[in-house]
Amino acid sequence: MSRLVIRDDGPPRPPRGFPWKMVLIGALAASPFVIMGVYNACKIEVDTGKQAVLIRKVGLDLGKDQELAPPRKGGGAYYKGVQTEGAYGGVLTEGRYFYNPFYWGWEISDQYVIPNGKIGIRIALDGDDLPTGQILAEPGQKGILRKVELPGRYPYNPYAEEFKLEEPVTVPAGFRGVVTLLAGKTPKDPNVFLVGEGERGVQSKTLDPGTYYLNPYETRVSLVDCRSKRFNLGEGSAMDFLSSDGFPVTLDGAVEFRVLPTRAAEVFVKYNEDDNGDAIDGEIIAKIITPESRSLCRTGGSKLTGGQFISGADREVFQRNLVKSLTENCKQQGIEILAVAITRVEPPQDIAEPVRAREVAKQELAQFNQEKLQQLSEAKLQIEVLLAEQKQKVVRAEAAVIVQTTKAEQDNSVAVTLAEQKLQVAQTQLEAAKDKASAIIAKAQADADVIRFTNKADLAGLAAQVAAFDGDGSALAQNILVGKLAPGFRSILTNSDGPLMDLFGQFVKHPERKQAEPSSPVAHPAPAPKPAAEASRTPELPQPPFASAEAKP
Repeated sequence: MSRLVIRDDGPPRPPRGFPWKMVLIGALAASPFVIMGVYNACKIEVDTGKQAVLIRKVGLDLGKDQELAPPRKGGGAYYKGVQTEGAYGGVLTEGRYFYNPFYWGWEISDQYVIPNGKIGIRIALDGDDLPTGQILAEPGQKGILRKVELPGRYPYNPYAEEFKLEEPVTVPAGFRGVVTLLAGKTPKDPNVFLVGEGERGVQSKTLDPGTYYLNPYETRVSLVDCRSKRFNLGEGSAMDFLSSDGFPVTLDGAVEFRVLPTRAAEVFVKYNEDDNGDAIDGEIIAKIITPESRSLCRTGGSKLTGGQFISGADREVFQRNLVKSLTENCKQQGIEILAVAITRVEPPQDIAEPVRAREVAKQELAQFNQEKLQQLSEAKLQIEVLLAEQKQKVVRAEAAVIVQTTKAEQDNSVAVTLAEQKLQVAQTQLEAAKDKASAIIAKAQADADVIRFTNKADLAGLAAQVAAFDGDGSALAQNILVGKLAPGFRSILTNSDGPLMDLFGQFVKHPERKQAEPSSPVAHPAPAPKPAAEASRTPELPQPPFASAEAKP
């Protein structure tokens, strides 16, 4: 839009132009800050352990009976107020979200934390009212929800629900948990002690020792002690009665009992009193153990005389009957009797001393008989021991005989085997000796034959040499001696007398004599001719000692 400016100093001038450039520069400079502001205004930053509850500022109005905005129907418009739509009932968990602040508001708070050792029960603050007779609320109803939340962190809408912490149920060892359903179906038979499973009332099934996370508004657990307990019969008042012969008898004893775990629920319902809480021990003693034991003691004791209560045998029979009857009667009521002992019996004093003396005499007689039996048993045992030792000795002797016999047989077999082996060796050695003797004889015979033939050859040579000297052996000997000595002498200077010259003189004399013999007028007689048999006989060599007749030439 332009305007006309009138001045006094002159004619009017036209208006100046709009500064669009300045506006554009300023808008560009301010845009980052505007964007940042819009970003921060729309951003919802939910940290760890936090939650954001959405609140709608613009939308449909709530009804008169509505406190929280219901979820949209078919994706339509939102209702004003605290939202309950979504997995967590209009609550945003950890993260970053962007919502238009003109339409939405939010509240950031802590998530609910259930510590360890606790459980959480949700209580819906908005929803439909419960119908008559209903205790626990279903989803969409107002009231206590059935679900139990375990320890942990949970997002929730504080405008729509709240948490209540409760203790988990712990059943200790030796106990049983009797379960009573506070919410459930109406029992089919309301006049029974135990109802069916899922029906409202005491359940027949009990809980074993352990920890259970149960909704206390739905289930109540009563602890029943099933451990053994001890009770004295004379506690409170004396246990007295009259014997069969009219004497007053007072006794005391102890009863050990426990509640049967399988019937803990039944016993709890029958005998529990509201004034005692979950404890039922007093009621069991007062309503079961004491009446039963007193009744049985008086009934059984009235059948015995005063003297029989002093006798050990009769008192033991009385105690066994009491244990048997009390066990059977109490078991029918869910109580197990573990032990019953009569600890003290006060018989009538008028008859106590004579009966006691009689019992002492009986005990001494029983002891004497027992000692006698013991001695007989010891004698019998000694005889059996001696017989056993004798039998052992006989067995050992027989075993020794068997061992010696076996050893002798083994030694005999070994000796025979060695003798046979030695005989075989001797026979083998004899054959070898015979073979060796034969070999020696054959070798000696061969050596003798060689010597004999060698001597015969040498003798034939000597005979030929002697024949060359006309049968004069002396001449042959001289010739051989001269032939041996002549090459070793060049000259001999010696005396003409002496043994050496005598030796040479023999060689000198004979030639001369031989040369003179042909000129000698004396004729020597010719040697007598030898007999033909002697001349033809060959000089015989000595025979070897082992030569046979066939080996002779």
